Amino acid sequence: MVFRRRTNLDLPDEIVLEILTRLPVKSLLRFRCVCKSWYSYITNPNFISTHLNCLLSHNHSYVIYVRRTFPRNYYSSSHSQVCTVSCDRTFERVSKFRIPFTFQSLSLRLVGSCNGILCLTDYIGPEINGVYLWNPSIRKFKKLPDTCLSCLHFPDLGFGYDSLNNDYKVVRISRSRVKDMIPPLEIEVYTLSSDSWKTIGLGIPWRPNVVYWEIKCFMPSPFVRGHLHWMMFLLYVEDRGGRERHATHMILSFDVNSEKFKELPLPVDEGGCSVIYLTSFKGKLALIKLRYGVQSRDTLCSIWVMREYGVFDSWNKLCVVPVESTSNIIGFTKYVVIQKRPRLVSTNSELEREDKSVLIDPETLHENEISIPVDIYSDLATHMESLALLDGENVVSY
Repeated sequence: MVFRRRTNLDLPDEIVLEILTRLPVKSLLRFRCVCKSWYSYITNPNFISTHLNCLLSHNHSYVIYVRRTFPRNYYSSSHSQVCTVSCDRTFERVSKFRIPFTFQSLSLRLVGSCNGILCLTDYIGPEINGVYLWNPSIRKFKKLPDTCLSCLHFPDLGFGYDSLNNDYKVVRISRSRVKDMIPPLEIEVYTLSSDSWKTIGLGIPWRPNVVYWEIKCFMPSPFVRGHLHWMMFLLYVEDRGGRERHATHMILSFDVNSEKFKELPLPVDEGGCSVIYLTSFKGKLALIKLRYGVQSRDTLCSIWVMREYGVFDSWNKLCVVPVESTSNIIGFTKYVVIQKRPRLVSTNSELEREDKSVLIDPETLHENEISIPVDIYSDLATHMESLALLDGENVVSY
């Protein structure tokens, strides 16, 4: 073995570390082979956290989208089990990653994206049979252990980062199969550092006279200000002997650090709404409320943002965008709404309707058509490169 003699041209360790924290992920992966000390630096959990914070401060984020798959279309010639990374402003494609694992149910959903880690599940129908954490930037993934509960029904998942403990957690909310007038919530939390699930209670009083509840999440559960969020639909009666039922919505918030739930208020809006999408916009909690307009075919899309987290009076309506149907809203990125709009194209001297995807800036209402095909079966989330999972145990490299 040859040892290199230290010279006056060598940099101090603290300067070397400062330089390394500013380098892209691909370079750092290669530089692990330079020497043992660099390998030790780059794979150290403290360095991984410092490098992540440096990336976050420089706002190096993208949009990642995954097309949901179902057993009936899994083997179709047009299907490719990949995720696509695009620029968050223009949606121009940056890269593609093939998903390195396959679910037994042949279905696929994106639970969320946090600090470069994707959480994927095989949710189809009333059950979930597998959950994976995957960092495509470093080509590593981890399959989560099976749940400790066996009576879960119609579960919904969320994925977030515990900043106090530098840890990642997956939250699963489901209904018990135990027959009851009001199906109780069953809540589990998976912690990456312990590689295990645990059950917790709701911890907040349930609304009185509730006879039915359901989670209505059409997009990945947004992770905002250290909290995961779910939109819940509730049916309740005015009194226990009453027969007239009323419907309402509530936002269920989960603090990933303290593992405590609370209810957040919804903005008061004129008129009713047919669909409510819960999402995030520029790091703030946001709502997309759809309601029918004056014309039967028109639907009005109202976009609301909670300027100050947890404060009811801080809800602010950004804009109202007309759309043709509720199914035209595909996703919400850091800057834009993606929606499908029909257009007429000439084919063999005939006019045919063809969908196009456009980006709409909620603050300026400027529209920009994109060439990448995105449809209502796509899950979208913001994404970034990172070294997260590099130092993880029981992870698979490919």
